[in-house]
Amino acid sequence: MAKNKKLKIGIVGCGAIGSSLAKEIVADLGKAAVLAALYDIRPEKAQLLSRKLVKDARFCVGSLETLIRKSDLVIEASCAKAAWEIARKSLLSRRKVMVMSVGGMVGYLEQLFILAAQNNAQIYFPSGAIAGIDGLKAANIAGIKSIVLTTRKHPKAFRGVEYVAKRFKLDGLKKDKLLFSGSAALAVKYFPQNINVAAVLGLAGIGMRKTKVRIIASPRAAKNIHEILIESSAAKIFTRTENILHPQNPKTSYLAVLSAIATLKQILQPVKIGT
Repeated sequence: MAKNKKLKIGIVGCGAIGSSLAKEIVADLGKAAVLAALYDIRPEKAQLLSRKLVKDARFCVGSLETLIRKSDLVIEASCAKAAWEIARKSLLSRRKVMVMSVGGMVGYLEQLFILAAQNNAQIYFPSGAIAGIDGLKAANIAGIKSIVLTTRKHPKAFRGVEYVAKRFKLDGLKKDKLLFSGSAALAVKYFPQNINVAAVLGLAGIGMRKTKVRIIASPRAAKNIHEILIESSAAKIFTRTENILHPQNPKTSYLAVLSAIATLKQILQPVKIGT
């Protein structure tokens, strides 16, 4: 990118995460970036967001292809089912991509990395609603023995999750209920909207199959809680993150949105801090 040229950013998905990112770009990142386009499968959501930002619908576009054409960086903030196609088309057009629905990439990782290399493009995966990814990446160089993620959320966070609906009745739950125990690969498959952090851990560490995940419905949980235990040759690492729920979407942690903003700022700034 030429000196002093602003990064043109397109956002796919205008829900809680996409809206927060768009507002940040317009309000605080104007010196280095510009919001180029908004697209949502429900056009009225993109139109509403655009009008909130600038009083008209100038940012709205009618297709993913148009958004990609207008952007240098495409931010996927939609859903796991759509994430791969958004990333694939963006990379084929030699655009940078930030992926929020990390779980949607799990079955396509090899293709994703090949496409990025062939098209000289970059892919960014924010840390999301957890802490310790910097330590995990460093420890992985020395060798990691095990990674276990334990996630606790209020039962209402699992509404609409098919895996849960077929196996459990969570209405009126009085005590903690273990919903899942297994690999990160399966966790992401069964909980595509709830456990993106498992995908991030798998990508940063020892892989999706070796990373272990426990998911617990807890009626006492006022926050989304993620505990991570990492055993490595370099260090034993334990983190506990108690997330405030996003005011617009209880399935999303507020920290996940802030993590995306922090990643975006790191892309824009010449000085990089942290691993």
